[in-house]
Amino acid sequence: MSTENDYDVVVVGGGPCGSTVSTLVAMQGHRVLLLEKEQFPRYQIGESLLPATVHGICSLLGVTEELEQAGFVVKRGGAFRWGRNPEPWTFSFSVSSKFATEGSTAYQVERSKFDQILLENARRKGVDVREQASVVDVLEDGDRVNGVLYADEDGVRREIRARYVVDASGNKSRIHGRVGGKRHYSEFFRNIALFGYFTGGKRLPAPNAGNILAAAFESGWFWYIPLSDELTSVGAVLMPEALERAKGDREKALLDLIEECPLIASFLADAKRVTEGQYGEIRVRKDYSYIQEKFWRPGLVLAGDAACFIDPVFSSGVHLATYSGLLAARSLNTALRGEVGETICFEEFESRYRGEYARFHDFLVGFYDMHQDEDSYFWKAKKVTNNVASDLEAFVELVAGGASHEHALVDPKSYVDSRAAAFRELTEAVEQPVKVAGEDRDLLQTSLAKAVSKEGARIQVQAVVGANADETVPVRDGGLVPSPDGLHWSLPAQRLAS
Repeated sequence: MSTENDYDVVVVGGGPCGSTVSTLVAMQGHRVLLLEKEQFPRYQIGESLLPATVHGICSLLGVTEELEQAGFVVKRGGAFRWGRNPEPWTFSFSVSSKFATEGSTAYQVERSKFDQILLENARRKGVDVREQASVVDVLEDGDRVNGVLYADEDGVRREIRARYVVDASGNKSRIHGRVGGKRHYSEFFRNIALFGYFTGGKRLPAPNAGNILAAAFESGWFWYIPLSDELTSVGAVLMPEALERAKGDREKALLDLIEECPLIASFLADAKRVTEGQYGEIRVRKDYSYIQEKFWRPGLVLAGDAACFIDPVFSSGVHLATYSGLLAARSLNTALRGEVGETICFEEFESRYRGEYARFHDFLVGFYDMHQDEDSYFWKAKKVTNNVASDLEAFVELVAGGASHEHALVDPKSYVDSRAAAFRELTEAVEQPVKVAGEDRDLLQTSLAKAVSKEGARIQVQAVVGANADETVPVRDGGLVPSPDGLHWSLPAQRLAS
């Protein structure tokens, strides 16, 4: 057994969350070790990004030029075959196409390439990155976590001591339970995904050729993500009962599902499935949404999917991962500097990350609820207005911060009633006729969509102007606000003056 000390922070996991938090902490001069169990580049699902990651977080990390040179597909919004309208409709990240700017686009990325860009950037910024290093457990000193036990590439077990440990190792984390509390799964967003990769698939008409396409059909919905001129990621999201269909011949199951969705079938009419390399396997993944009761304890912080995961229909995965990495970095940098107490720093992290998750949760409940398919078992199960179950009540309370005593929703009916107007507004925005064929739906003018884009817009402004432009009032009583550099927390002006 080998023992090391001398790190301020140990980060477990080298994906976008781990790379983000480790880089932003190392950039402040702190000693950071990142332990990644695999050897990069490696395959990972989740290829569709949001503008806040590309033009906000990645700008703060200093990888903007590398991303531009990587040749990733530019994504200006989304395309959906969803709701009552039988024809696909689009929305743009820009409020209006007339005022579209570079900051209102994102990328479709091959995660093996994108994640390696972020990890190599972490190395350049001073992070000690060790690959093929599998964390076995955390180390404790009384009630406090003060390090990790890991196995290196030769299988030798080593102890590392640090002031803080960040678990950014994703949904398969081996140590998330050490924070205390349970991981709660949503019965509403409880799906599986069966997916593969194709070459030669069709593209949407310009200027939307790079958009993700999400198409609802009787058994669930498909994603169709263009990763290059030739390569496309295609996946079917289904109820878990449909797993039986994938227990035999997965290729036949996926092709049969494609035939059930005429839009996706037409896009793949001349395509061939990739059968070799990292994209050659047809995979199954449980896309079960969940949230941890606690996000931190003294010395240990859960970030990214280690803390929570939400259904991917709105491409929120990498955004939530990198956003939580930024929040965690602010809390670590501030606590390590010693100007604000540890407890308030990490309460700020948990409150904000839980709040962002809750906003995506509410948007997605409304988005699923507006789809009309009375004969489909999948879509009946997703009609929250007709299926007000106690499981939803418990999960909504946890999502909304009930466990941390911010505000609890007393019953599921109150949840539905309080958001009924917002659900209707979203449905009307999708169903309202457009003036010109192909015109974008004004999705981002709805309250639910505005809520999920607000925080991302703030991060982009921070990255562009190098200052906290508008967030001077705490989001909670007794809370903190971002510092001018965006990498710490500060006491709000009224508390500094008192």
